[in-house]
Amino acid sequence: MVRPPARTESGIPIEPVYGPQALADWDPAVKLGAPGDYPYTRGVHPTMYTGRPWTMRQYAGFGTATESNARYRALIEGGGTGLSVAFDLPTQMGHDSDAPLAHGEVGKVGVAVDSVEDMRLLFHGIPLDRVSTSMTINAPAALLLLMYQLVAEEEGITADRLTGTIQNDVLKEYIARGTYIFPPGPSLRLTADIFRYCRAEIPKWNTISISGYHMAEAGASPAQEIAFTLADAIAYVRTALAAGMPVDDFAPRLSFFFVARTTLLEEVAKFRAARRIWARVMREEFGARDPKSLMLRFHTQTAGVQLTAQQPELNLVRVAVQALAAVLGGTQSLHTNAFDEAIALPTEKSARLALRTQQVLAHETDVPHTADPFAGSYAVERMTDELEEAVLALMRRVEELGGAVAAIEAGFQKGEIERNAYRLAREQEAGERVVVGVNRFALAEEERYEPLRVDPAIEARQCQALARLRAERDGAAVAAALEGLRAAAADASANVLYPMKEALRARATVGEVCGALREVWGTHVPADAF
Repeated sequence: MVRPPARTESGIPIEPVYGPQALADWDPAVKLGAPGDYPYTRGVHPTMYTGRPWTMRQYAGFGTATESNARYRALIEGGGTGLSVAFDLPTQMGHDSDAPLAHGEVGKVGVAVDSVEDMRLLFHGIPLDRVSTSMTINAPAALLLLMYQLVAEEEGITADRLTGTIQNDVLKEYIARGTYIFPPGPSLRLTADIFRYCRAEIPKWNTISISGYHMAEAGASPAQEIAFTLADAIAYVRTALAAGMPVDDFAPRLSFFFVARTTLLEEVAKFRAARRIWARVMREEFGARDPKSLMLRFHTQTAGVQLTAQQPELNLVRVAVQALAAVLGGTQSLHTNAFDEAIALPTEKSARLALRTQQVLAHETDVPHTADPFAGSYAVERMTDELEEAVLALMRRVEELGGAVAAIEAGFQKGEIERNAYRLAREQEAGERVVVGVNRFALAEEERYEPLRVDPAIEARQCQALARLRAERDGAAVAAALEGLRAAAADASANVLYPMKEALRARATVGEVCGALREVWGTHVPADAF
């Protein structure tokens, strides 16, 4: 039987052998350059990991702020160099823990944060001026950032010493994830306000982490992941420019968030192509001149969608391969998933093993000792070029539809991703795409695994804490602050983050602040909801 030719997940044929003919008419001076040089194909820093390794983040958060704080302390003590905070669904959707819509979801997929009181508990005893914190939060990103700043100020830490990232990428929520609140127009206005606020108040903070990860989890191919992420990034840049900000004032603080799959060669090529495309877009389309404006800096997370509940110990192998792909591709920070995440929230032991995976790569392999080890590889350079062509073709299609927002409203990106997800599912069902332990090499009987479970009483405790908060605070001050926020939201020339900060300082809750904005801006209803 003749095997069909192999293809990458983006549909690009993989040749059995690559030789010099794969790079005919290929000019290394144009395509490559040196690490740290435009167009940054080989990495954004000249030395890459030879000076110091990537930032090792572990995404964590569950239950109450106090429980998550204990996990963060354990990760830092275990050698983690950055925190990455997961928030529960009510927080992500701008609801308090005692809201009817929050019932059953409090503390389940992340930590519940209702007010600055919870934020204070979340980071108790953690030196915020010495730890870089990433917060996976989108529609209410401004609120969580401001609460973080308020807690730092209470500790005597000025905002210019804070470093970290808020995801703040609401456009991908309309495409792939669904935790949006406001319509696209007000959401983009809020993004621009965050850019301006951080430029003035928190200059070292990364104001957005434009995410392809969640698109990949929804079924996007590597080419789709990069194309739709960069198209969203272009929309954010245009929004900031329309708000009067010079490109080099905000572009150096843009960052990205991608997935790393087990298809190692294509993933390495994907990261290299993404850097090259973004550098050219920023220089040629937007006229950026600061080299930092041209650099695509990104965080990577190993692929949760590729983890299996069957034979979960195999996920240790998958995560190691995925992490290696991210490092070979030149990531700036990395989160490694725990092997048991397809079953439940990771246990402390499995989270520690995930961190140890990164530490083995950093300290026991020779990969970090040279920048871009695959440079000049016939296979990887050819894949990089082919992926670049596929990405640019998709980006042109988005532009033809009127840009990222118009394409979102037309359902283009969502439809393309869903078609690719269906194709991958069919290939897996037919056995053409092997998943070890699932459609091949399965066990007749799986071992019993005891997962970590979130205490359902957490919801009641959060509700009790909210009741105490509302009873003890100055209700008149909260009402006045929320009214100021509504007035700013109605004034297109105002920056809503300043009155928002005052409302949070007065101990307004996440639900109350988002509710005030909902009254002015409305909520988003997707076109396919009817």
